[in-house]
Amino acid sequence: MPLRLITFSLIFGVIVGWLGYPSYLRASLLAYCFITLASFSTLLFLGRWKVYFLYYFLIALYFITEILCEAGIVYTTGSLYSPFAALFLLTIVSAALVYRLVGTLAVASLVSLAYASVTWMNASFAGLGGRIFPSGGNLFSTDDTLFYATFLHILIFYLVAFIARYLAQKLQSKDKELQLASVELTKVRLETGDILYHLNSGLLTVNRRGKVIYFNRAAEAILGLKESEAVGMNCRRIFSGRLAALADHLSSVLESHQHLMRAEIGIVNGKGETVPIGISASLLFDENNNIRGLIAIFQDITDAKKLEERIRQADRMAAVGELSAYIAHEIRNPLASISGSVEVLKNDLLLEGDNEKLMFLIIKETSRLNKILSDFLLYARVGRTQIQKVELNRTILDIIEVIRQHPSFNENIEIGFHSENNIVYISGDEDQLKQLILNLAVNACDALGKKGGLIEFEVKTIRKTGKKEEICLMVRDNGLGIPREHADKVFLPFYSTKKGGTGLGLAIVSRLMETHNGRVELSSPPGKGAEFRLYFREISEESTGRKPVPAVPVSFSQ
Repeated sequence: MPLRLITFSLIFGVIVGWLGYPSYLRASLLAYCFITLASFSTLLFLGRWKVYFLYYFLIALYFITEILCEAGIVYTTGSLYSPFAALFLLTIVSAALVYRLVGTLAVASLVSLAYASVTWMNASFAGLGGRIFPSGGNLFSTDDTLFYATFLHILIFYLVAFIARYLAQKLQSKDKELQLASVELTKVRLETGDILYHLNSGLLTVNRRGKVIYFNRAAEAILGLKESEAVGMNCRRIFSGRLAALADHLSSVLESHQHLMRAEIGIVNGKGETVPIGISASLLFDENNNIRGLIAIFQDITDAKKLEERIRQADRMAAVGELSAYIAHEIRNPLASISGSVEVLKNDLLLEGDNEKLMFLIIKETSRLNKILSDFLLYARVGRTQIQKVELNRTILDIIEVIRQHPSFNENIEIGFHSENNIVYISGDEDQLKQLILNLAVNACDALGKKGGLIEFEVKTIRKTGKKEEICLMVRDNGLGIPREHADKVFLPFYSTKKGGTGLGLAIVSRLMETHNGRVELSSPPGKGAEFRLYFREISEESTGRKPVPAVPVSFSQ
């Protein structure tokens, strides 16, 4: 309808400014333009508010009014010879876009009737070729020229109606198919985009020039980059620095033109920590088998590597367990005999000088060997864990009293304790818990040495979204700390940097935490001491059968 309004406005301008038609014709054309504009505005309003009954009624009223206006224009401008008879064709085409075939033919019939009427009226009152209809004459009593000219116009009207409706139907059918295809394509794109974007694995695509095309949410989390920062950038440029290994890997696949199904690379995260990444890269080809780029899928395999290390450690412990049975039989029994015999000789013999020193050396080394063997058997064959409810704060206070009597402790060492709650229950074996906490405390005393320092115990509740709460026990000291090259090995059996150490203290801690379904972590910034974090599963006070006690922080330093 806006196009029709523009068309008739141009026609009106030509008639008024160029052809100089009479003023009464100008009024008819202005009325026609006004009706078109008013109808368009009304229909737009009704269509938006979905008043469909009134909508189609006004369309029908508009076509009738338009036909009457067009008939008046044609009558005024010469009927049969009027150049504006083509306006009827626009009405028929418009009807074909709105109605089906029956409605289009009905409009064509109204147009034909209007055209025949104005032609008859003009021929009756103005005459044609000098002859005037006699009284009571009609169209069929005129000469053949008028009849066939009118008939030809009517035939054209119906022919245009059929063709316009056929084309409109095809257009509407194609439009529906296009809309359905568009909806399906949008749906597929949305589903595919959602799947790829919310994939747990990082996914990115790179074109053959190395420009990043796609970057999903997991890739953002793993690489520490935003999608807006990566998309459209060259991988060599955006993945430089801490992600240089990834850029090298992607570039090598593009340059070698070979798939790389699985590889492991190391990247550096925002904290400066090296993170192992498992990555698979595949080339993308077009229909002509030309390389379009590549797609890379990758994951942070830190947890998998830790699990792999735990499995290796479990295998080692199994082997150590088998060896321990042999050692217990072959060494400990003879050692007990030797130790007993030496004690008897010591009491029966009166030794002096070097002989006395040698006797004490034998006794001392026998005791040390027996301790090594005991630690070894404790690590290899941890006794069956008796799981019960343990009040952690009281257990730590007991350990503090024990450590004060230990030979490694001295008066220059200060001990501090802090807990968010006055009572904290965890699930575990109290004797084993005391053993592992004591091992950590003794290590801290050894690290501080005669110079002394501070040993702190802290208990915190770790709250995780969607997971059960955990209790974290932190044992820290302010000594020299553990060098980075040793930090990853301190939990391995028989690994020790301490003179005279067995290398089993921290290995026993790790082993006991595994039996409690917990975990131990180490943090040791250079020169700032060492902090061991033990994570346990919390037990609520309601499950203990005791009345809940208000949470009151506990803290002291001695």
